[in-house]
Amino acid sequence: MSIDQERRTSTDQVFEDLREDILSLTLLPGAKMSEAEIAARFGVSRQPVRDAFNRLWHLDLLKIRPQRATVVRGFSVEKIAEARFLRLAIETEVIRSACKVWDQACSDKAWRNLEEQQRAIDSASLDRFHALDFQFHLLICELGECHHAIDTIKACRQKTDRLCVLSFNRDKEVDSVIEEHSQLIAALESQDESRASAILRAHLGRLDSVVEEILSNHPEYFEVTAQS
Repeated sequence: MSIDQERRTSTDQVFEDLREDILSLTLLPGAKMSEAEIAARFGVSRQPVRDAFNRLWHLDLLKIRPQRATVVRGFSVEKIAEARFLRLAIETEVIRSACKVWDQACSDKAWRNLEEQQRAIDSASLDRFHALDFQFHLLICELGECHHAIDTIKACRQKTDRLCVLSFNRDKEVDSVIEEHSQLIAALESQDESRASAILRAHLGRLDSVVEEILSNHPEYFEVTAQS
């Protein structure tokens, strides 16, 4: 293996593990880290760590401060609002397209995903449920023949991922998500675009109360303004 290949492998390992720690909130907003500490943790040189930090910075997950500790980025109210706005606009159009082409085969695939979500809840696997929840939204894009919307929705989701993890720890939250997903499938089956859009709006609007609750209880998790 060449030095470059080894570096890429080490960088990938550090990047993927730190990204998972950040998204799962093992590393909370504001948590400090240094290249030296992370290099020691993974048993690698500082260069792969530096490369991984840069990748996480580009994902808006780290704040790199010269001559100071690197920190996990806090939540940005502005960026969350922007992501929610874009998702609602895009997924409303996805719903419009899906209603036109929805058939029994689409329903079968959507219900199978929902059954997997319920099994994840029953087995107390919130990480699995979190992944299936997002997969459900991407599946509607695919079934609605809106493949071009997937990358944008993924980019928006990235800005709210950590908040979703926090929301799923609230009492009855996952049960409500399951119920709304079920209602959305039923609306698509009846090709009721108006009802499906209303359900989607309420579903994505759930994030507002999560932001308010976390901002009230943990204001230190938030950045006052969007920063570069």
